[in-house]
Amino acid sequence: MGLTKSEIFTEKQNEISGIAKVFGHPARVAILQYLFKIDSCICGDLVEEIGLAQPTISQHLKELKNVGLIKGSIEGTSICYCIDKENWSSMKAIISEFLNQDLNTNNCC
Repeated sequence: MGLTKSEIFTEKQNEISGIAKVFGHPARVAILQYLFKIDSCICGDLVEEIGLAQPTISQHLKELKNVGLIKGSIEGTSICYCIDKENWSSMKAIISEFLNQDLNTNNCC
């Protein structure tokens, strides 16, 4: 989808698409799982935990932060990341509403 076409869709459709995109890469899923597992902010290097190069990890963190699922704060020379609990709850509600749509009972196919 071209960037110029996103305005023809609703805000909610664009939001669902953004959330789906962020879950579309296993590294981002692994980062989220790790942040949930440690249940605190991580200031250290995720390279060893995830197994990807630092620039790649940084790009994935940027994507997660852009969609609002994680937040970061600067501590000294590093940025600490953690799950944004408010946005995570909001994302769960949006995705649940979308996935819980009922199918029509008529047999069209």
